[in-house]
Amino acid sequence: MYATIPREVLRARTAVAVVFGLNGLALSSWLARVPAARDALELSAGQLGLLLLTVSAGAVAALPVAGVLTHRLGTARTVAAVTAVASAGLALVGIGAGVFGSPVLVGIGLFVVGYGSGTCEVAMNVQGAAVERRLGRTIMPRFHAAWSLGTVTGALVGAGCARLGVPIGVHLAVAAVAMGAGTVAAARWFLASTSDGESAKARPQLLAAWRDPRVLLIGLFVLVMGFTEGAANDWLALAFVDGHGVSEAAGAAAFGVFVVAMTVGRTVGTTALDAWGRVPVLFAAMLVAAAGTVVVVFAGSAAVALGGVALWGLGASLGFPVGMSAAADDEAGAPARVSVVAVLGYTAFLAGPPFVGFLGDHVGILRALLVVPLVLVPALALLPSVRKPTAG
Repeated sequence: MYATIPREVLRARTAVAVVFGLNGLALSSWLARVPAARDALELSAGQLGLLLLTVSAGAVAALPVAGVLTHRLGTARTVAAVTAVASAGLALVGIGAGVFGSPVLVGIGLFVVGYGSGTCEVAMNVQGAAVERRLGRTIMPRFHAAWSLGTVTGALVGAGCARLGVPIGVHLAVAAVAMGAGTVAAARWFLASTSDGESAKARPQLLAAWRDPRVLLIGLFVLVMGFTEGAANDWLALAFVDGHGVSEAAGAAAFGVFVVAMTVGRTVGTTALDAWGRVPVLFAAMLVAAAGTVVVVFAGSAAVALGGVALWGLGASLGFPVGMSAAADDEAGAPARVSVVAVLGYTAFLAGPPFVGFLGDHVGILRALLVVPLVLVPALALLPSVRKPTAG
């Protein structure tokens, strides 16, 4: 099978997977240490929610111009440049929390992380869609599986660092160096896209994408799936610590179960998508995610709740990557369309943390997670928008 695939496509496939993986590792390194940062900064749930908001604020600030930048510089140069920015931000987060105990420094660092990662999100998904088209089969969820595998690694390392008492500043500085150096090296193997360097077309295509009903509906779908995934990313470790009475290390491990389930779902889900199509597979997945969240909240023990975490992760695994792939179905307009969908999708990461934190102040973080199934079920009506266009 691989003999018929050009070598440069195989190299690009590996490179995209590496970039996704390192991006996930860096973010997960921070998320796994959220309880430690909360304690070091002495924040309430609501205050922590506002601090987490800065990551998404940075991403949303970047996304409106990310498509234009990707058009102008190409995916490889864009990814290399913005990852260096995100790495610096991650190191600042560690210094702000571990050395100075300053929420302001941490917030600035998280904003910078969000800005770099948000731009990288568009560029690496555009490149992933280009590789997917060259391969002629569904591969995008596996790139996002690499991201999840990176988060698994980050969660495990984070749990280990928490247990061993490794300072958060040291931990995040090492993660920042790994992400920056590895991503710059891998981006050299990216494929050239038909949209690279077309700066004259960038802004008109971006405006056209904002007027495209299908793009907007895909963006709304990605918003819901981003919230489903992001609620776990931001709050699961703390929900287990506060709601199920486990240790900080065990809370980080629960987050690890979630990302393991995400990785499994994204790895095996490509076969299901090629066999049955996007709409029926996503319909089943969203119902599984909703059921898993309910189990997490109402389980009588942490062990049973972990089963719900696994269901939640499996069900949430395919929505975001399939939405990005659907946005990039048209290669020529892919950067603009992915940029618009990413802007709408990242609204979940912008509004989600403070909203869940606000609810957590009143009902506890664990019960606040019930908002996830409440938004998932109505979103089933959006599924026709992601259906793959037929040829001709």
